[in-house]
Amino acid sequence: MKCPFCGYHDSKVIDSRAVDERIRRRRECLQCSRRFTTYESVETMPIIVIKKDGSRESFDRNKLFNGLMRACEKRPVSLEEIDRIVDQIEADILNSLVREVASYRIGELAMEKLKRVDEVAYVRFASVYRQFADVNTFMDELKSLLKEK
Repeated sequence: MKCPFCGYHDSKVIDSRAVDERIRRRRECLQCSRRFTTYESVETMPIIVIKKDGSRESFDRNKLFNGLMRACEKRPVSLEEIDRIVDQIEADILNSLVREVASYRIGELAMEKLKRVDEVAYVRFASVYRQFADVNTFMDELKSLLKEK
């Protein structure tokens, strides 16, 4: 950290504290011994979702949470479990280091996670996500689910 007084490029940290969403650090220059304060914050990378029609919007975890809630309605899946799934999906996207993600990728991740938690919720989510046109498409998905078992 460059000293604002003498321009020396090295300092030591005297004190660190969390302040709101930032870290406040009290520093001392190793050359002139003067003290100064710096504030650090984590740089977040926004996630942009590319929709089917090509439009873009910011990732909204509430939209994903609500979609999963509808799929899990009247099923033995707790709110904590749904929240955990949303956290995992968001973490998977952030860890991939891509700034833009296609909406179908988010849907695929959601179905993958739901399949492990509750198969009925998975089929409900898949029926809306994949826009099943008729009963045959629905039955094909059920057959593939049974084959995996």
